[in-house]
Amino acid sequence: MFGKLGRVKGLTINTILIGQRVLYFIGLVILGYLVYRSLIDDLVDDWNPILPFLLLWLITAYITLPRIHRILTKIYLPDYYIGRTRTADGLLSDPINLVLFGEQEQVLNAFRISGWHQADQKNLLSYAKILYAGLLKRSYPTAPVSDSYLFGKKPDLVFQKEVDANPRSRHHLRLWKTPDGWRMPGGHKADWVGAATYDRSVGITWLTVQLNHKIAENIDEERDYIIQNLEDNGQVKDIEIITHFTDAYHTINSGGDRISTDGSMPFIYLSK
Repeated sequence: MFGKLGRVKGLTINTILIGQRVLYFIGLVILGYLVYRSLIDDLVDDWNPILPFLLLWLITAYITLPRIHRILTKIYLPDYYIGRTRTADGLLSDPINLVLFGEQEQVLNAFRISGWHQADQKNLLSYAKILYAGLLKRSYPTAPVSDSYLFGKKPDLVFQKEVDANPRSRHHLRLWKTPDGWRMPGGHKADWVGAATYDRSVGITWLTVQLNHKIAENIDEERDYIIQNLEDNGQVKDIEIITHFTDAYHTINSGGDRISTDGSMPFIYLSK
């Protein structure tokens, strides 16, 4: 009986999720049509049909939807630490899934020795380089990453490792220096908190319809990869793993990618 009830509940939840996505898609189509009629229709009578579509996508993805998300997330998302980073548009992004102890030079040295690269700042040159590398599948080991926010700021340090010399797939870690006197839930101290995820490909994000990296669902594997990588290179003095630091859960990030975690949190003390 309980198994049947569980299947019914699961079916109901899946039906609700599908319904939400259908409604979102319908709303997006309506929004796109309104943008097209208001801003583009009179300008494109003699254009190639692909040009108005491209312009419509750029306006919707990079101007209209981000502004809507910024307004709405200020209303319904809390402005305090909940173990999730946020995008520049205010959407919930990747979970915080590791803690480091050490000075900044220790962190930089540990990841340099372990074969990681610091990500470039986002600017016209880096955008051009990542576009070139992505289209031609050329290596770009210091490619920039999308912005995420915690404590009201961008990451203090960002590290990454390309896979098969292809910038579409990479290990990467964003790190934030914690504010003075700040403690994690449960009163735990932390010098740095980080969000570690694996970029598996590039695609369109369904919440913003922007072009971005898509991450692998099991973020625990990336967390454990970083721990093992640092240990293999002699950069870990001690480590404490607190199981059930949060509930195990499944969710989605700002790009619509599925995320799953067992809720464990490693507290990593770096070597001198």
